[in-house]
Amino acid sequence: MPTTKTSGLNRYTPLQGYDEMYAQQGNLKPYWQKLLDSFDHLGVDGLIGRQKDIDWLLSENGVTYNVYNDPKGMHRPWNLNIVPFLLRKDEWETVEAGLKQRAELLDLVLTDIYGERMLIKNGVVPHEIIYGHRGFLRQCSGIEYVMEKFLSIYAADLARGTDGRLWVVNDRTEAPSGMGYTLENRSTTSRILPEMYAKMNVTRLSGFFQGLNRMLVEASPVKKENPHIVILTPGSHNETYFEHAYLSSFLGYPLVQGNDLVVRDGFLWMKSLNGLKQIDVVLRRVDDAFSDPLELREDSHLGVAGLLDVVRRKNVSVINPVGSGVMENPGLIPFMPSIAQYFLGQDLILPQIASWWCGQEKEKKYVLENLSRLVVKRIDRTNRESIHFGEFLDSGELDTLKQKILERPYRFVAQERISFSTAPNLVKDSLEPRNLVTRAFCIASGSDYQVMPGGLVRVAPDRKTIRVSNHRGGTSKDFWILEDKPVQEDRVRFWQKKSSNAVSGLDDLPSLTAENLYWAGRYVGRTLINARFIRMVMRQLAMVQNRNETPDSEKLQTLLRAVTHLTGTYPGFAEKAKKGPQAMENPYLEMLSVIKDPKKVGSLAHTIDMFSNSYYSIRNLWSTDMWRVFEDIQQLWKSFQEEEQPSITRILRVLNKLITRLIAFMGLIEESIMIQQGLLLYFIGLQLEQSMLTITKCRSLLTIKYDAHTEYDLLEYLLISHESLNIYRYSYRSYIQLENVLNLVVLDLEYPRSLTYMLNRLQKDIARLPQSKYDNHLNSYQKYVFEAFAKLRLAEATSLAKTATEEDFTRESLDTLLGQLSELLYQTSQSITSSYFNHTNTQNQLFTQFFPI
Repeated sequence: MPTTKTSGLNRYTPLQGYDEMYAQQGNLKPYWQKLLDSFDHLGVDGLIGRQKDIDWLLSENGVTYNVYNDPKGMHRPWNLNIVPFLLRKDEWETVEAGLKQRAELLDLVLTDIYGERMLIKNGVVPHEIIYGHRGFLRQCSGIEYVMEKFLSIYAADLARGTDGRLWVVNDRTEAPSGMGYTLENRSTTSRILPEMYAKMNVTRLSGFFQGLNRMLVEASPVKKENPHIVILTPGSHNETYFEHAYLSSFLGYPLVQGNDLVVRDGFLWMKSLNGLKQIDVVLRRVDDAFSDPLELREDSHLGVAGLLDVVRRKNVSVINPVGSGVMENPGLIPFMPSIAQYFLGQDLILPQIASWWCGQEKEKKYVLENLSRLVVKRIDRTNRESIHFGEFLDSGELDTLKQKILERPYRFVAQERISFSTAPNLVKDSLEPRNLVTRAFCIASGSDYQVMPGGLVRVAPDRKTIRVSNHRGGTSKDFWILEDKPVQEDRVRFWQKKSSNAVSGLDDLPSLTAENLYWAGRYVGRTLINARFIRMVMRQLAMVQNRNETPDSEKLQTLLRAVTHLTGTYPGFAEKAKKGPQAMENPYLEMLSVIKDPKKVGSLAHTIDMFSNSYYSIRNLWSTDMWRVFEDIQQLWKSFQEEEQPSITRILRVLNKLITRLIAFMGLIEESIMIQQGLLLYFIGLQLEQSMLTITKCRSLLTIKYDAHTEYDLLEYLLISHESLNIYRYSYRSYIQLENVLNLVVLDLEYPRSLTYMLNRLQKDIARLPQSKYDNHLNSYQKYVFEAFAKLRLAEATSLAKTATEEDFTRESLDTLLGQLSELLYQTSQSITSSYFNHTNTQNQLFTQFFPI
């Protein structure tokens, strides 16, 4: 085998088979030599340093790939290797022509099978391949579209075949993913290797993404300069959610979920804060069957009920159209040469992987006789769980697979096992060969197709792994198409002369985005206030522990009960347990549970999880600095959660760091998100949560009268947890007294941490909401806040601090006021939710659809 060496790097020895660096004669390709010479100039340390820069930049940008039930965490970091994948433009031009031809063919097939079905009638394609595929949706038959091309976006997985040419392995037509990751790969690599990027004459991607935007605009049923376009995502738990958020931010279109959209009067509308806004184009990232629960899968919560009816009326364009998943069908591969002749009178430009559909007797017999040498797939399931590699199956497993094929042969297709080509990856201080697969992208462009000059390259994680998958820990590469002449820098920084952005202000904010921002404010406020209070209580526990005292003092028990009231982790310290030991008997264990148990609703761990989920749902609004601090919080908490019995000192250190990072995060939110993008909803949620928790703290610590010493300590603890002790000393310069504390923490109109100030701020913010401006009378949520604010303005600290008689232990006036305020703010929250976030009820089908298994 040939070997090559770069300065300071170990020798590179290709594996058996085709390696991308070498020509078939075994000579190193000149353009790869040019890249390796640049690596020589960097040296091993420089190259490793650049790889670390890539890893750092991807982490800073929060580039992730979600994997369900991943022990490493759901948001797996995206991996990009510094060594790009190289291809000369003259070779790529052949691939490009083949991709355009294939996209054209699949567009014709898709149009035909939902239209006249001449391929089936003329015997070109067996009907079982179409009707036996779960992606074929009869509800989509006969639908006509306003776009010139039925198939607007097409992606093909390519691998180097035994003849040295790139072969088509899979077709992706339903909701092809990868364009966003491709763009992020290019952005990162061009920043880390700028000198090589320019020197190698790499074709730019900007023209393709300008074409993508133009395609979306031109897809509008009503031709206008600024059609309303949205990107429909299944949500933040989807495996490629980062890409959805990235494209939303990059293209400037709102990222919406099914609950953000509603069908009315034959049109599709987005539910914004200011009511309904008609949508013209939907870039769909939700699977076909989940797109319309009214006509398709009734258990779907991801789509929009009635969407297909709007499409039939030609009042909205969906890209790609619902039903296009039937083209992700390996059963079609054996018939593609005949289809090419039928429609175009041409041979296929791109070779395909050899395939045998088991619905034909001769092919089925061949498959059964050679099962151990083939790869078997279901025609309608191309995911990794449904792929059977015959060489890895024992005799019993082979017999089971044979029986499945014999039961329903039309559902199976067998393909030859090809050895993917390899390319160099930087692994530690060496270049090592890795198998790779490339995903190339096409978009409709008038009567033709435009091909991205590059694509998404996925690489196997180690030498032995043949299958290439992000789920299995693979990495990625930037894909460079190399030209012979220097490439001019594209200085066009805009898509078109007038923006087609559908969002112009707060009134147009999608309701689900607004709701996520509102709860983001509430959860960050809850996390911060609870963390501060728990920190203060843990300090008191540490003092008791250091003095070897029992935690039975009245003040400490009051603080512990306040923890339960504040977090809502009942019964906790607030009630006597019916079974098992009392929480007060071992407060450390209960506090540890309140801090660390993610399954305990209201615990700090549970609140941090909710905080994380709410913020990840608005990922498209984040700045890089926000992601950096957010990741710091996640890493801090993750490492802390791995400690089984942390000391109180360790807990205090973690809480100190958590609080500091939360404060930094809150500051960055105000810098990164504009009022028009929904920052107002964040402020409303934050002020509301802080007000409600301030009421809970005051009610827990101040409404019961204690002896003078205990009461003094509780007042001091309240000020400490409220970060107000220094302000109190500066303002009053006196012994801590209840009346003064009430004036500062509850009644002060000028102090930003006081309850009155926060409610006044809340009044001003909710007055800016769209429904607050309709007429001259107050909305219901405005009335609740106004009433709460008025009660505070009418209250006097002297009266609140008193008990009815000297013998009474409850400050009834204070307790009554705080109880009334708590109820009013709860009603405010309910009113805001019903006014802006109350999504439509689930619609049920008249009959149940059948989807073959």
